[in-house]
Order: sequence, then C-alpha cells, then structure tokens
Amino acid sequence: MKTSIRKHRRDARPEGSITDVAGIRVGHAQDKRARTGCTVILCDSEGAVAGVDVRGGAPGTRETDLLEPGNLVERVHAVLLTGGSVFGLDAACGVVRYLEERHIGFDTGVARVPIVPAAVIFDLAVGSSTVRPDSAMGYRACQLGSAGPVTEGQVGAGAGATVGKVLGQAWASQGGIGTAAMKLSSGVTVGVLVVVNAFGDIVDPESGRILAGARSPRSAGWLNTTRALEDGAPGIPRTSPVESTTLAVVATDAVLTKAQARRVAVMAHDGMARAVRPVHTNFDGDTVFALSTGRVVADLTAIGPVAAELVAQAIARVGQQSNSEQ
Repeated sequence: MKTSIRKHRRDARPEGSITDVAGIRVGHAQDKRARTGCTVILCDSEGAVAGVDVRGGAPGTRETDLLEPGNLVERVHAVLLTGGSVFGLDAACGVVRYLEERHIGFDTGVARVPIVPAAVIFDLAVGSSTVRPDSAMGYRACQLGSAGPVTEGQVGAGAGATVGKVLGQAWASQGGIGTAAMKLSSGVTVGVLVVVNAFGDIVDPESGRILAGARSPRSAGWLNTTRALEDGAPGIPRTSPVESTTLAVVATDAVLTKAQARRVAVMAHDGMARAVRPVHTNFDGDTVFALSTGRVVADLTAIGPVAAELVAQAIARVGQQSNSEQ
C-alpha cells in the first residue's frame, strides 16, 4: 500500500481541487473589510452520503448528529464552512433557502428539507467582531458555486483565518483555504478542501519545517509553538480558548455507506496531524466531513490514506501561500 500511495502522490496535480470530484461545486462569499466569510460545498441534486469526525476540544457545529451511522437521514445536500463563530451558523439558513428554491432536500412528504451540516471557525478577533456571515452571505456563496478550480487563500471561510496563535493574534500568520485532489488508478477521485485557522503551526508534512505559524518576538524566524509549550515559556498560551480550528471536507465519487464515510473522516484527521503542530488541542474545534457521491465502486482501505495525504497537502498549500505573502 505504501508504494501505491507514493505513486499517487507523484501523479497528483498541484492545481487539483475538491471540484475534481464529479457532482461537487464550491462557492465562496466574504466581507473583505471585516475579514470574515463562508464557503459552501454543494452536492448534486441527489445529495451525498456523509460522515463526520470531530477531534478538537472547542468545536462549533450544526446538524452533525444527523451524520451518525444509524440515524435516519442518509444524504446531505451541502456542507457549510463559515467564519463568525456561532453567529456564522446563520449562513446555513441561506444555503437551505437556496436549495429549497430548487426543490432539493430530504422528502418528508409535505416539503423537501435541505440537509446542511456546518462548522465554524472563530475569526472575531481580526477585522470586525460585529460583522459575521449571515443568511444573505450563505445564499450568495451558493450563487457563486462552481465546478471549476477553487480559489485558495484568504477567501470565503478562510478570509479571517490565522495560524500560530500561542502568543496571540499579534504574532500569528495568515491562514486560509487550501485544496487538493487525486485520481487513483482504480478510477476513483478523492478531493479535499481545508480551512486552516489553527492554534498550532503549519509544517511541511515531509520535513516538519515550519511553513507558517507563530512568529518569534525575538528574531525574524518562527517561534515553534510545540517547542515553546515544551519549554513552558511564561505567559503561554495567551490565546482565548475559542480562537482556533482547522476544518476539512473530503469528497469522493467512491460508493460509501455512512459508516464508511465516517471512517474516511476519521482517517483524514491523520493528515491534520502531519501538517499542523500541535493539533487537536483544547483551543481547536478540528472537524472533518466526508462526502460520497457514489459513482464508482472502490476499496475503502485505499481511500482513507489518500484522504489523509490530501488533507496534509492542502494544509501545506495554505502555509506556503501564507509564507509567500507575509
């Protein structure tokens, strides 16, 4: 399996995005001045089988209980990632309205109810704390949804994202949105989209070199959050326990059950651990969604490790872009 994964990594297109998965569209909407926004991942009209795994200690989510295996609803029609902390969950109502107008949703017999799980990042400490994604912004993100290449960086839900917050926002670096995709030799496509707003640093998954994170007050280099915590430097951590989170959506055209989709989400968290240090802290709400559009029969054993590889790649892309812009 290691040989196969390495081969796929070499074949992966750096410009690939989650929209390489047929039936997936992505739309961003943001307020650039307030540095907040939302990103919607739209499924086709039939929806997608979905799973979720939450690992961080400070999550903010909506409708994730529906995704537990054994619960009634099998498919979701969109996933919303948003800034604005809990206030930003209002943007999901705009996604629901957009889908309802197009008669997309779970058929209850009297109405079609769109199923839209969502997760938030905390970006209130940058830009304006009084401007948050709302229903209108969520609707606009849907209108801008496209199956084309996904814009990365400080857009959509990543508009106000920062990383490396152990010394507070003053010494943090830009976070944002990253994406990556891969087509396996079996014909299955796996794509991911991440929003990186982590407490920890972004590191190169192969070398461990810091790409973006907490800047050192004493030099032009990086502080190294993990080392600073190990050394017990005075005043660490200084961040609020709600300011951080990394979110990811894994999409594939492989046929998966809800239980298998959840397993892919679980395995994809390995990618976060390779590219964010430290990860899954009490200050983070790290959450991974997995979506299956169900077009190709494939082996779950291959999809999970590839999803983890892609999550790590996408996070590293955020770090590389942040480093080049600062």
